[in-house]
Amino acid sequence: MAPFRVLILEDDAILALDLETIVRCWTDARITSCRSIAQAQKALKGGFDLALLDIDVVDGKSYDFARTLKEQELPFAFVTGSDVSGCPEGLRDAAFIAKPYSQRAIEAVVASASGGRRHP
Repeated sequence: MAPFRVLILEDDAILALDLETIVRCWTDARITSCRSIAQAQKALKGGFDLALLDIDVVDGKSYDFARTLKEQELPFAFVTGSDVSGCPEGLRDAAFIAKPYSQRAIEAVVASASGGRRHP
């Protein structure tokens, strides 16, 4: 079975590591962490099964990147401390997990995107 691939867009290294740990506790994921939208756009060419996106990162807001994911029908969730009321209309149906997040909230998104697949 191919590994479950997760892209994390988070510019805070501690939070990115925490998200990686939670995802790896749930499934045998191959994780790519990016600090910027530019890095995430380059990494996207490798293909992913799920993306966890902070909204405000070092090079702007991740809304356009999220639109790209939506167009490609790639599951994603915003994991953010940002006010979600400013989210563009076409993205308001996305999953939003507020910071500080719970491990269970992250696990639920991972479980949904991975079809409930856990460690072998």
